[in-house]
Amino acid sequence: MNFKMNKIIKSIVFFMMLTANTIIGFSQTSKEAPTDIYLLIGQSNMAGRGLITEQYANEQDPRVLMFNQQNQWVIAKHPLHFDKPKVVGVGPGLSFGIEMAKGSKKHMIGLVPCAVGGTGIDKWKEGAYDSATKTHPFDDMVIRINEAMKTGTVKGIIWHQGETDSNPLLAPSYISKLKTLIEKLRVLVNDPKSPFVAGKLGGFKEANSLINIELENLPNKVPYTSLATSEGLVPNPDITHFDSPSAELLGKRFAEKMKLLQKELKKK
Repeated sequence: MNFKMNKIIKSIVFFMMLTANTIIGFSQTSKEAPTDIYLLIGQSNMAGRGLITEQYANEQDPRVLMFNQQNQWVIAKHPLHFDKPKVVGVGPGLSFGIEMAKGSKKHMIGLVPCAVGGTGIDKWKEGAYDSATKTHPFDDMVIRINEAMKTGTVKGIIWHQGETDSNPLLAPSYISKLKTLIEKLRVLVNDPKSPFVAGKLGGFKEANSLINIELENLPNKVPYTSLATSEGLVPNPDITHFDSPSAELLGKRFAEKMKLLQKELKKK
């Protein structure tokens, strides 16, 4: 083999290696900014506590990004959240994002995870501090949303929270507090009609019924809101958190309701 041919072969090999490294790098992060942004807010069942098996570890869609802990857009994968790193796992957010991407062929989908496990709705107020995670859930969320909106527009919000408030003392005031939060979020994202979908709590825990009953009133009391059912979903052995298949199914139900709300808004 002459010197010229050897040089050509080496150039081809180098180009192939460079291309492969570029593809690998893109699978881990993305410089593309999403145009359709969705907020994921609530407590542990939004953050996710499902077991991340190999199946879920490999689940992703190159058109679905997540806003990571460093406020950077990267390819979304489980776990989306980072509220409690030792226990966080599969939640409804990723399957929600993948379903939303199916109906938005021209746009990237950006997920902004903001849930914090164990937080009652009173922790989702300005200045409220959560000692368990050493965070300010509402204030931290505001910072992340403002950063995320530099690259796109918030198209909707999904919410799963209420286990902490599901008792006779707190449940009666739940919807009024949630209404206030929704109004603040809509001001924050500059959209008074931003679609908001709440997820019902797991029916496998009797106490959850107190908040689920209250949530039934949400669509009548707050416009442009809807409910994703938890019917048939099953828990981890802790009888508190959705297992991985149930969390994924809940995410798809969130997406179904979100699409219906968006469709209704287009008609108005």
